[in-house]
Amino acid sequence: MKIIAGLGNPGKKYDGTKHNTGFMALDYYLNNNALQLEREKFEGKYTKQKIAGEDVILLEPQTYMNDSGRSVAQVAHFFKVAPQDILVIHDDMDMALGKIRIRANGKSGGHNGIKSIISDLGSSDFNRLKIGIRHPDNATKESVISWVLSPFTSQQQTQMTAAFATSSEIIADFIAGKSSQFLMNKYN
Repeated sequence: MKIIAGLGNPGKKYDGTKHNTGFMALDYYLNNNALQLEREKFEGKYTKQKIAGEDVILLEPQTYMNDSGRSVAQVAHFFKVAPQDILVIHDDMDMALGKIRIRANGKSGGHNGIKSIISDLGSSDFNRLKIGIRHPDNATKESVISWVLSPFTSQQQTQMTAAFATSSEIIADFIAGKSSQFLMNKYN
């Protein structure tokens, strides 16, 4: 069994904001595969599907970004999914807008959602699909918060849509059992 978790903040107020890149990437995959998150449990919205012969849980935690680990860990523990079979999709300010990077494990890189998952899961050995949202110009703490909680411009959205299409390919490869090394070699 595999878990694919897209990170973001719940509620209309945060729809389309840069910090919801993980939600948007997962939604893109769901929409293109005629799927929806029809269940609510584990402090998240999710669906459990058989895809390419694999049992897969597609999850969007509803805990707010900084507590994403609570939802991911509940699902992982309930369904007995090893960290290596989890793919977390999230935004990354340290990468160019729309750039994609796969990591098999590691530290949080300052991302509070990832920090929460490492803490609650008790492991950093889960896969990450990072999507760049770039750093705001002349960043202060306030401007960083404003940046991640602001929507994409139409030009930025075009770049992000291309990143979401690539993310869908990565999700399909991950479900198909491609190794982290394969994914890194193909997409990084």
